[in-house]
This record gives sequence, C-alpha cells and structure tokens, in this order.
Amino acid sequence: MCGIVGYVGPQQAQGVVIDGLRRLEYRGYDSAGVALVVQGGTVVTAKKAGKLANLEKVLADSPLPASTTGIGHTRWATHGPPTDVNAHPHDGNAHRIALVHNGIIENFADLRARLEADDHVLVSQTDTEVVAHLVELQVQSGEDLTTAMQRVCQQLEGAFTLVAVDSQDPDRVVAARRNSPLVVGVGEGEYFVGSDVAAFISHTREALELGQDQVVTITRDGVEITDFDGRPAQGRRFHVDWDLSAAEKDGHDWFMRKEIFEQPRAVADSLLGRRTRAGLLQLDEMRLSDDEIRDVDKIIIIACGTSFYAGMVAKYAIEHWTRVPVEVELASEFRYRDPILDYSTLIVAISQSGETADTLQAIRHARTQRSKVLAICNTNGSTIPRESDAVIYTHAGPEIGVASTKGFLTQLVACYLLALYVAQVKGTRYGDEINQVMGQLEAMPDHIETVLSASESVYALAREHLDTRSVLFLGRHAGYPVALEGALKLKELAYLHAEGFAAGELKHGPIALIEEGLPVLCVVPPRGRDQLHEKMLSGIQEVRARGARTICLAEEGDTRIEPYADVLIRLPQVPTLLQPLVAIVPLQLFACELASALGHDVDQPRNLAKSVTVE
Repeated sequence: MCGIVGYVGPQQAQGVVIDGLRRLEYRGYDSAGVALVVQGGTVVTAKKAGKLANLEKVLADSPLPASTTGIGHTRWATHGPPTDVNAHPHDGNAHRIALVHNGIIENFADLRARLEADDHVLVSQTDTEVVAHLVELQVQSGEDLTTAMQRVCQQLEGAFTLVAVDSQDPDRVVAARRNSPLVVGVGEGEYFVGSDVAAFISHTREALELGQDQVVTITRDGVEITDFDGRPAQGRRFHVDWDLSAAEKDGHDWFMRKEIFEQPRAVADSLLGRRTRAGLLQLDEMRLSDDEIRDVDKIIIIACGTSFYAGMVAKYAIEHWTRVPVEVELASEFRYRDPILDYSTLIVAISQSGETADTLQAIRHARTQRSKVLAICNTNGSTIPRESDAVIYTHAGPEIGVASTKGFLTQLVACYLLALYVAQVKGTRYGDEINQVMGQLEAMPDHIETVLSASESVYALAREHLDTRSVLFLGRHAGYPVALEGALKLKELAYLHAEGFAAGELKHGPIALIEEGLPVLCVVPPRGRDQLHEKMLSGIQEVRARGARTICLAEEGDTRIEPYADVLIRLPQVPTLLQPLVAIVPLQLFACELASALGHDVDQPRNLAKSVTVE
C-alpha cells in the first residue's frame, strides 16, 4: 500500500513531491525516493531506506538539480526487504526511465527470467525493477512513454499502480492502474497523480478518478486517458471537499474507520498470487520442504492480543482440513511452561509488526528445541520473519489505528491459506476441495463490502449505548474468537467492561453477570451447522430470559433467530469456518462509533502502542 506522487507544472517538482510524500507516509514508511527529469536529457534520483526523514536528510546534504517534472514514492515493502537498493524509483539498464509502483506483479518471476536471459542486469529484489526495464525497452524501440506504458501493462498480471518519467520527454508523466488506487489532480497549468488526494490536496481540490485498466498522461497542457489498448477513455471528475487532515484519512474522521473500510481491498490483496498456473497453492517465503511439512505431527500457534484470536480461528480450520492437532498459546506464557517441542512440531508465530517481543522470544525458544517456525506477519523484513523458516505476509498495508482491524482480517486469511497449504502437501484434501475453499475466500471481499454497506445502522445502535457500562459477547465454534475480539475492541476503544464467552460456558458461571437491559452481542453460527445453531439459540434464550438485551449477528435467511433477537444484524451467507471474516466487521464498527461518540481518541487509545517491543 505504497504512497505515490507525480507532478508536472511550473513549481519546483522536488518540493511538491516531498510534500505529497509527507502526507502519504502513513501508506508506507519502509523507504522513500524521488526522481526528477532535468532539462538536457537526464533523470536524477535519490532514495533511502527508512522513513521519509532519511531521504530529506540526503536531499539536504546533496540537493538535486532544479526540475519541474518529478515522481516520488514511499514504500511498504512486499518484494525484497526495505533497503536502499530496493527503494523506488527503479530504472533500466540505460537509466533512461524512472518508475515507481504500488501493488504486486504476480508474473514478475517469468518476466525477470526473460530479461536476464537477454543480458539485463537487475540489481534489486523487487518486482518493480522488472517493469522499469520493460518500459525502457519500449521507449528505446521508438515508442513514446504513453504507448510504452500501454504495451507493458498488457504483459503484467496482478494489481498495480505504475508511474514513470522518461529523460528524453521532460514534460510528461505517465501512470497506469489495475486493481490499485490512482487519482489525478487538476490544477491551473499543473497536474498531479497520486495514490490518493492527500498527495496534492494542498495544491488543488479538483480531481479525476480513473477507471480499471487505464493509462493517464499528464503534461502542462492537460490530461489524456486511454485504456491499455490505447483507446481513448474518460475519468470521473470530482471536487474534494475535505480538509487536509480528512483527505489523509480518505474523508473519514479516524484512520481506524478508514482502515475498517479498507478491509475488502486488504483481504483481496492478501489472496493475490497465492495460486500457481497449475492451480496449486504457494506461500510467500516457504523455505520448508514438502517432506518437512509432511513430518509435522503437531502445530502450536503463538501470538498476543488480536493475533491470538486469529490463531484460535486457525485452530478450527487447520484441524478440520488437515487432521493435525493444534494448540494455541499466548506468546507471553509459552516458554515459561516448559512446552514439549521437537523437530516434528511446527510453530506458527502471528505478529502484525513482526517485532512483538513476547512472540520473538517464544520462537527463539522453539528454535532451541529444533522446532520449525512459520511467521504470519504484515511487515516485510522485520525480525520475526527474518528468524523464521517460512513466512506468509498479510499484505494489509500500513495500519495507523492502534486497534487492529484489517490486520486481524488479513491474519485470518493467512491462517486459512496455511491450513489449505498443509492440507495440499499432506494430501488430506483433494485439489478440487481446496479450490472450492479458495473460491469462497476470493468471494469474501464482496461479502465484507455488503456488511460495510449497512454501517449506518450499526452506528445508530452504538449511539444508543452511550450510558452502557458493560457489554457481553457470546459465540460458539469459530464465532467464539470473534466474540473475544469484539470484546477486546470495546475495551481498547471505549474503555468499557466487555467480556467474550463461549456460549456453552454461560451456565457454568458467567450467567450470574446477566441483569436487566445488559447488552449481549451474539455471533450466531450459520444454519449449515444445525447442532451448533441450535445450541447457540439455547444460550441466547437463557440470557434473554434473565433480562438481557440480545443483539444477534446472524446470516441472511435465518428466520429461527428472529423471535430471540431484540436487535438483528444480518450477515452474508458464508461457510462456518469463514464467518469470522464478516462477523467481526459490525463489532469493529460498533466499537469505533461508540468510542467516537464518547469523545475518545479512536486512533490512539490510552495506554496502548501499535507494536509491543518489550516483554
């Protein structure tokens, strides 16, 4: 989820681009870079690993020449760790083209092999550099930059935004998009491209929204849009009526709310490139052989907080699809109980940041016992992935809100992928069964979008509970971790007493908490699991009979729940194991809105930090 800026106009491009990158740094802060086209036929670049401040220091010490055309990038690393060499912009062998990129080129390995066979020297580990070489080949053959971009885009698979400049065409910036955001800023004698309007909001509020598979060319004279085949196309003109702060949040009041609404895209991104052309599953950095996977006879998932609840869902999926026993452990407790580990134990460490101290120490202990470690992480190049034998990256993009939202959903996706991959290697599921589940997963972004479309009713429900001091959450099976995560969100954001329970445990003590009017949010299993569904209905009736106000999350078409729900929130019909992907979303919206209405800082709740790097 990188930040991209491009500019053509009368101003000094370096200042415009750096200003835009500063406003986009929330989209990625692994590295940053700029490229300027200098009159006389050269492109000059500066780039540096780390936050934008590192690049700004480089530019202060070694200023670039004056230029009125430039592009810039702030990176959230995917292919290759965050280093100076992997930072954008990238160029080709002749250093004529400079190009920046957001997204993933799924067929980059084939394209890279073809280039290397033709004696191209690629110096980075990125998929982006491959595209720069391909575009440069086109312009060297005599094509202009726009045509070159069109022809290269036809060769690419995946999701991408590309922005390029050509040293021989100093007043032109060309950009393209497929399944990745790109907007155009329209000024007076100056034009901009950016990942979102924050890139140029301090210069203009007039913008163009591009369609799918389109190429845009900006010059001082205007904007030209085509499709990938070169046919003329149109963008949608709109006026940005947010202030600068809101623009950075895409019009939302909180980054967290913005990130909740980014979840369909985040889930889709986390599923990209997971199948080979032969239809087999592949993981990001699987350095464990099939024989090593087949030898695994126990899996232990270690995590903290929200990641721990994702691990609880993973237990249901892994055991169901692979028949391998799974334990889920709090990382902070793991090594202190003298766990039984050996070479046939696979440790799965889940950490959004990849720096969680408790989890890091737990995997180090596991490695001393000869166990293999697989990391599920959102941060390329962080410590936990580096010290693991395999990695599944979640591709959620930067998550600014301290309380995790899209991080949780993409961790769930990674857990499902791991379960299916182990099933594929061990042969516990047929290929068509795995493909069926993958198809169901790939439909989830649309289902999540459906839940988000009903957000206003959830907001209204939250505002009804401003005087509430306690809320309970109930679930069964995969809905139990959802109940726990829903309660955690309310604690983190609204500072209320909130508890999640397995519904079957109510009668063993917690039912003593039920009193008249107490809100109880109930995650109802899909009707396909009839016994689970019936047991959940019994639990709901138990609390309702004692005066609780039941707020039930149930799938469309479930009429059995209606007599027992004081409030009914409908969910799309999805398989039981995948229901957490849609069931958690209303609970996130509820907590976010209630905390906001109470006047709390939703993005930075008291006493919390995004990454816990101390034990």
